[in-house]
Amino acid sequence: MIATALKYAGRPFGNAFVLLTLTALFFGGNTVAGRLAIGEVSPMAVVMLRWVIVSLVLTISLRHRLRAEWPIIRQHLGKMALMAVFGFVGFNSFFYVAAKHTNAVNLGIIQGSIPVLVLIGTVFLFQAKIRALQVLGILATLAGVAVVASHGDLSTLASLTLNPGDGIMLIACLFYTGYTLALRNRPPISGLVFFTILSIIAAFATLPLVGYEILTNTVQWPATPKGWLVVLYISLFPSCLAQIFFIRGVEAIGPARAGVFINLVPVFAAILAVAILGEDFRFDHGLAMVLVLGGIWLSEKKSRS
Repeated sequence: MIATALKYAGRPFGNAFVLLTLTALFFGGNTVAGRLAIGEVSPMAVVMLRWVIVSLVLTISLRHRLRAEWPIIRQHLGKMALMAVFGFVGFNSFFYVAAKHTNAVNLGIIQGSIPVLVLIGTVFLFQAKIRALQVLGILATLAGVAVVASHGDLSTLASLTLNPGDGIMLIACLFYTGYTLALRNRPPISGLVFFTILSIIAAFATLPLVGYEILTNTVQWPATPKGWLVVLYISLFPSCLAQIFFIRGVEAIGPARAGVFINLVPVFAAILAVAILGEDFRFDHGLAMVLVLGGIWLSEKKSRS
C-alpha cells in the first residue's frame, strides 16, 4: 500500500483535490484514534510506535534517495532534529495526553486554529504584512477556540476552570505552529526524504518519553487487536499517507491553496467523533466550528488575494 501511494504521489497529474481531502480526513480520524487509544496503549507508547513504524517503512522505500541526498542532509541535521522534536514528538505527545482529558470534537476544533497561529507567527517573525480582513479572521478563530475550551461558558476563562485537555491541546498547536514556521526555510532536499529523516529522528527522540512511562509504571503496550489497529491506523494514515498526499498536493497546486484543505480537519473530526464514538455535538461545538472555519476562511481569502 505504501509503495503504491509513493508511486501515485509522484505522478505529475494526480488529483490534488482528492489527495488533500483525504489528508484532512486522515488527520481528522487521528483525533478519534487518540480517543480510542485510551485504555489500549499509553500516550508515549503511541508516539514511539507510530514513528518507529513510519520511519522503518519510509527508510526501506526511499533508501536509495536517502543515500544520494545524505551529503546535504548531514549539513542540516541539527535543524531537522529541532523540527522533529517540536513538530512530531512534542505535538503528538501533547495531543495524545490531551485526548485522555477532552473529547475528539474539541481536539479537532482546537487543531483548526493552527493556520491562524501560523499567520500570527509570520507577522512577528518574518514581518509579513497583515490586513484588516486577516485581523478579523484571527479574532474569529481565537473566539472559536475560547468557545470550545470554555464549553460555551466564557466565564470559565476568567475563573481559570478550563478543561485541562483543551489547554494541553492548545500547547500542542503551539508546538506544531513552530514546526510549520520553520518549514519556511527547510533544508534543500526532496520532501519525502526530508519527512523520512524527521520521522527517524522522532523515533529516537521518543525513547526518553517511553522510558519515563516505564519508570513510573504507566506504560501500556497494545495487547489487543483493537489496540494494534489504532496504532497501525495512526502510523499508516495520519502519520505516513497523509504526509505523502500533502506533499503531492503542495507540488500540484502550491502551498497556499493546499493549506486551505487543512481547515477541513475540525469538520471531519467532529463528523467522525459523532459517527464512531457517539459523542454529542452540542451548540457550542457548532458555534466554535463556524467561528474557527470562518476565521480561517477570511485569513486565507485575504492571503491569497
